[in-house]
Order: sequence, then C-alpha cells, then structure tokens
Amino acid sequence: MSRDTKQIKSVLIVDDIQSDRMFLERILQNENFTVYTAGEGATCLDIAKEKRPGLILLDINMSPMDGYTLCTHIKEDPQLSSIPVIFISSNSETFDKVRGFECGGVDYITKPLQSEDVIARATVHIQIHHLQTQLQKSIEQLELALSEVKQLKGLLPICAGCKNIRDDKGYWNSIESYIMKHSEAEFSHALCPGCMKSLYPQLEIPSSKKTERTD
Repeated sequence: MSRDTKQIKSVLIVDDIQSDRMFLERILQNENFTVYTAGEGATCLDIAKEKRPGLILLDINMSPMDGYTLCTHIKEDPQLSSIPVIFISSNSETFDKVRGFECGGVDYITKPLQSEDVIARATVHIQIHHLQTQLQKSIEQLELALSEVKQLKGLLPICAGCKNIRDDKGYWNSIESYIMKHSEAEFSHALCPGCMKSLYPQLEIPSSKKTERTD
C-alpha cells in the first residue's frame, strides 16, 4: 500500500476513555483502515501533523481540552484544517450541534457506538475529503496551466534576416503569427512613415504645417 493510499483510508481516534478507543480501533482495523489513537488534545495535534489522517473521530467530553476546543485548534492549523472531524458524544450528555458545526465538525455519532454506523460515516466522509482534495489539486494545476498557456518566455530563435521565429517543431513563423499563437495580443495594421515612404514614394505624406490663407 502506497503512503498516499494509506493516508486516504486512515483514521485518528481521540478519546480519553481507553475502552472506547480500543473498540473503535478494532472495528476500523477489521475494515482495513489504518488507525492512530490519542487520549488527549496535544497528542492528537502531534499525530495529526505527522500522519495526516483522512479522518478524525473526536470525543467531546475530554480534559484538559474538550472536543470543541480541540476541533477549533485543528481547523485553525493550515496543515490540518482540511481533515474532516466527526464528533463522538454520549447519550447522557447534551451535544451542541450548532457549536459542533461552527467549530468545524462535519458529523457526529452518539454512544453507545454501533459498528455499522461508525464504518458508514467514516467511509463517506473520507471519500468526500479525498474527492475534495483531488478537485483542489486539479483546480491548482489548471490555474497554473492557464497562467503559462498565453505567456511568452525564454529564448526565441529568430532569423537575423527576415525576422521569422522558429517554433518547437522546427517550422518558421512570422513574428505576427507566432505572437498571436503564444499570447493574447491582437494586431491592428498600419504603416509607419518610413515604410510608407519606401513602399509608396509616389504618395505625398501630408505636412502637419497649416497652409496660410490669402485673401
């Protein structure tokens, strides 16, 4: 399994109750997830930065840092902010859904935990996270390609005589056609005074001096 594949299907479990951590670890490993565990917030942040899991399962009622506060720290860290967080709460405690979503959680699961529920939610959110990551990479690659597509740079092989430019395939192009293909420039055509005199010597170029009127 490559490192990237391992990161995609990996879960960091954060819970200060060892038996709950072990239960989650067992059911996830049975489904071939790579599992990391932490019993409190500081350890969670260290493991998350090192392993970059595809998902964090986060218990709310922990000390000294509760789940809401820890999730806020995760979302404020540019290295970790994209990792989805699913909260775990007990039926005996009030889970503030609004607060949970406001601090960055994407879902929640209540205790007692059900294996099928945990696997289903973990799988869905990891897949969503992976697709979002791939989409962002594609957007960045497209933006980079677009920034270079119409940009002239580097050395251009130009003929010293006719001033044509040789392209990458070895064909010679006029400066006009080459620039139009490789930039967003457009041309309008006119003749400078020197070319006008050379090409059309019979035509008199009007003088800018006004003719004096005589009565």
